[in-house]
Amino acid sequence: MMQKPKVIFLDAVGTIFGVRGHVGKIYAEIAQKFGVTVAPDILNRAFLQSFRSAPPLAFPGINPLDIPKREYEWWQAVALYTFQQTGCLDQFRDFPGFFAYLYKHFASAEPWIIYPDVLPALKQWRSEGISLGIISNFDSRLYPVLDALKLTHFFTSVTISTEVGAPKPDARIFYAGLRKHNCTPEFAWHIGDTKTEDYHGAKAIGLRAILIERAVG
Repeated sequence: MMQKPKVIFLDAVGTIFGVRGHVGKIYAEIAQKFGVTVAPDILNRAFLQSFRSAPPLAFPGINPLDIPKREYEWWQAVALYTFQQTGCLDQFRDFPGFFAYLYKHFASAEPWIIYPDVLPALKQWRSEGISLGIISNFDSRLYPVLDALKLTHFFTSVTISTEVGAPKPDARIFYAGLRKHNCTPEFAWHIGDTKTEDYHGAKAIGLRAILIERAVG
C-alpha cells in the first residue's frame, strides 16, 4: 500500500485554481476600460511569449521589504512587452494607471476559478490528518487570492519563489517548504501541473511527485 504522507504540497496556479478563460481575454477587457482595443487571442499569444521569455520570478539576496516592489516591476515588464508585441502600446494614454488596475485585479477572486476536484480533495486530506502546503512560483498576491477564494484555512504553509529567492525546480524552494513542516522528502508529496518545475523538481529531491493535467482554454 502507498504510505500516507505527512504533508502534501500543491502548486497554485494551474493546479488549485486557474484563470477564467485566458489571460489575454482579461488583459483585453481591462485594456478596453482604458480606451485600448486589441483581440484577446492576439494578446494571449503575446502574453505567453512575454511570460516565457521573462527571467525567473525570484529575487535572491534582496531585502524582504523590497520584494513587493520587485514583483510589481517584474509583472509590469511582462505586461509592457505583451502590448509592445501587439503594436498597440502607443494607444495607451496612461499605461502605468492601466497596469496598476490590472495588477490589483489579479490579487482578487474575480479572474480565478477553483478547479472542481480541488475542494473535495483538500477536505478529504484534512480529514485524514494530512498537513497541506503550497509551493508556488507566484508572487505575494497569492496570499490575498487564497483569502478571496476562501482557501487559506486549508493550508498550514505557503512557500513562494519571490520570498525564497529561488523558483521551482530549484531544490531550495522545496526544502524551504519542507522545513515549515519539520518534514523530510520521503514523507511528503508534491502535486503540480508542469513537468519540469513541479514533477521533476520535486522528484529530484525525493518527494513523491504527482503530475496533474489540466485542460487549457
